[in-house]
Amino acid sequence: MVEKRPALSFLSHVVLILGVLIVAFPVYVTFIASTQTSEQIVQNAPMSLTPGNNITESYKTALFGGTTQYGSKVSAVGRMLWVSFVTAMVIAIGKIIISLLSAFAVVYFRFPLKNLIFWMIFVTLMLPVEVRIGPTYEVVSSLGMLNSFAGLSIPLIASATATFLFRQFFLTVPDELVEAARIDGAGPMRFFKDVLLPLSTTSIAALFVIQFIYGWNQYLWPLLVTTHENMYPIVMGIKQMISGGDAATEWNVVMATAILAMLPPAAVVLLMQKWFVKGLVDTEK
Repeated sequence: MVEKRPALSFLSHVVLILGVLIVAFPVYVTFIASTQTSEQIVQNAPMSLTPGNNITESYKTALFGGTTQYGSKVSAVGRMLWVSFVTAMVIAIGKIIISLLSAFAVVYFRFPLKNLIFWMIFVTLMLPVEVRIGPTYEVVSSLGMLNSFAGLSIPLIASATATFLFRQFFLTVPDELVEAARIDGAGPMRFFKDVLLPLSTTSIAALFVIQFIYGWNQYLWPLLVTTHENMYPIVMGIKQMISGGDAATEWNVVMATAILAMLPPAAVVLLMQKWFVKGLVDTEK
């Protein structure tokens, strides 16, 4: 039985509130900056923390592009958001499908060198991305997949982490279920579809959230495989908006774009929060 200690409860709530404030304050500052003009952001030191009256113009310019008050031309981020969304969805769904099938094969099929193959997959976790990125780029370039959705997503859909997690879960499935499926005349794929997939729903949901955010936040790989502006994801778009040298940076548009870039992954987390938490903590499969 857990004892109720008011002092400890108060302290834990204080720590949680401080943690929320530390995480939320930069987001709040970003939103406030997106409601002000670029002059107000640059000239006022420190920047005002109250909302401005330029919110409509900032988000309109960010979404649809146009020319700012400094004469700078801003590209529309609507296309960038679409590129990021498609890439993130393909990466998340592709990782889950490939990992499910890989784990299913490793656990339930007998073939030569099965354990060696699994550990070869697992060892890839120890290789940093930079080690694989050169050869992967060469393959993608040779196949003519530069500046395409396929080039942005397909090289990133393999996941040793997800394969390992599904393998560990499949090992906990009782053998009685396998025997019952065999008695009912179910083949391997029917057993996979009717038994394993329903049992894996919460794990799939949790991995989808993680992998969607992973795909959405990609920067290094798109930086290599995209040279056309219409294939830039939103993360690259934000970087392109920050001018170097003496060029003026439209910080209100940059901040508005940053807020827009946060919305899809935040929506995915909020909509799938229940499944995400259950998939991480639920041990009774």
